[in-house]
Amino acid sequence: MKIDFKNGSTFKNLILLSLPVVIEQLLITLTQYVDTAMVGQLGENATASVSLTTTITWLINSISFAASIAVMTLVANSIGSQDQKRTTVLSKQALLLSMIFGVVVGVVSISLSPFIPIWMGAAEDIRYDASIYFAITSIPMIFRSTSIILGDAIRATGDTKSTMYVVISQNILNVGLNYVFIYVFGLGVLGAAIATAISHVFCGSAIFVIYRKKAILYYPIKELKFDKPTMRMCWRLIYPVLITHIATRMAHVVFSGLVTGMGTTTFAAHSIAITAESLFYVGGFGIQVAVQTMVGMAVGERNQKKFNEVVRSGSIMVFVFMSLTGLAMYLVAYPLASIFTISDEVATKSAEMLRLIAFTEPFFGVMIIMQGIFYGLGQTRYPMIVETTSMWGVRVVFTYLVVNVWHLGLREVWYCMMADILVRMLFFTLPMVIKRVREHFFIESIS
Repeated sequence: MKIDFKNGSTFKNLILLSLPVVIEQLLITLTQYVDTAMVGQLGENATASVSLTTTITWLINSISFAASIAVMTLVANSIGSQDQKRTTVLSKQALLLSMIFGVVVGVVSISLSPFIPIWMGAAEDIRYDASIYFAITSIPMIFRSTSIILGDAIRATGDTKSTMYVVISQNILNVGLNYVFIYVFGLGVLGAAIATAISHVFCGSAIFVIYRKKAILYYPIKELKFDKPTMRMCWRLIYPVLITHIATRMAHVVFSGLVTGMGTTTFAAHSIAITAESLFYVGGFGIQVAVQTMVGMAVGERNQKKFNEVVRSGSIMVFVFMSLTGLAMYLVAYPLASIFTISDEVATKSAEMLRLIAFTEPFFGVMIIMQGIFYGLGQTRYPMIVETTSMWGVRVVFTYLVVNVWHLGLREVWYCMMADILVRMLFFTLPMVIKRVREHFFIESIS
C-alpha cells in the first residue's frame, strides 16, 4: 500500500512507515541472538567474550548513528518542502560522511582491540577471544557506516521496505555462516566474528546499491564533492547527537565495567538479560524512525497541525505496542534466557532481571518517541542535556554506590537502570505535553 504523506491518515501512515522498520530492527536483534545463542552453547566464557564488547560496539556505532540522524532529518525536511536540489546535495554529503566515518572509526577500533577487554576489567581467560571478536567485526566498518547512514537517507524518502529486505537477507546469511564457522569449522568465537563481519559487508554493499538506484537521491558519481554550507548544517545537528551518544555509550561502558567486577556468572546473566530485552524494545526504535521522518516532513511543509498529530499518534502507538511487548517479555523470561546459556543459574538470574525491567517498557517506548520528535525537529541539544545528565547522574552514580559502597546485587543495579529510564522519559515528555513549549520548538525549527 502506497503511503500518502500529503493527505493520508497520520496514524495509518505511521503504521505503514514503521512496520518494515520494526521488522528490520527485530531481525537485527535476532542476529545478535544467533551469535549469543550459538556461542552460548560453548559455555559461560564464550558468552562473556562475545558480550563483553557490546557496549564498545554501541559506542563506535554511535558516530555513524549521529550522522544518520542529521541526514534523515534534513532529507525529510527537503522532501517535505519539495526541494529536489537540496535533496540531491544532501545525498552527496551522506555518502561522504559514511566513507569518512567508516574509515576513521574502523582504523581506530582495530588499533584499540587488544586493549579494550583489559579496560573493561575482563577476566584474563576471556580477554583474547573478546579482543579477536571485536577486531574482526570492526574490519568492515565502512560497510557498517554505509548501512547506517545511507540506510537512513533511504528511509527518509518514505521507503522503509527496501532496507528491511536487505536485513532479512543479511540475517539468513549470518545464520548460515554462523553454523558453518562455529560448528562445521569448529572456530567458536572466531567463527561468530567472521560470520558477523561477512554479513556486514553484504548489508553495506546492498544498501549502497539501493541508495544509488533511488531516483530522488541520485546524482552522477563524478559530481560527488563537499558542499560546505550543507556540511555545516549537518554538523550543527550531528555534534550534539555525537556528544550524546559518546557520553551515554561511555556511561554504558562504565556501567558494564561495574557489573563485570561482580563476577563472570553475574556479568553473563546481566549480558544475556540485556541482549534478550533488546528484542522487546527495538520495535519502539522502529516507530521512532517513522515519527522522526514524519516530523521532519511536517517541518519541511511548515504544517504544525500535522506535527501535533504525529506527536499524539506516535505516543499512543508506542505505549500500546510496548505494553504488549513488556507483558510478553515477563511471560517468556526464563525460556528466553535459557536459549543463550547452558547454565541454569545464569538463566534464572537473567530471567529475574527481565521480569523486573518489563514494567518500564511502555515508559521506555514513550521516551524513545519523544527523543525522535526532537531529532525530527532538528532540536538535538536538548536531548543531549537530558541523556547525558540522566545516564551519568542517575544510572552510573547510583550503580557505583550499589556495587562499591552498599555491596548490593544485580537486582539493585537494574533498579538504577529503571530509574534512569523514568527520569529521561519525564524530561523528554514534559516539553511536548505543554502546548506553548511544543509550539515554540516547532516554530524555532521552521525559522
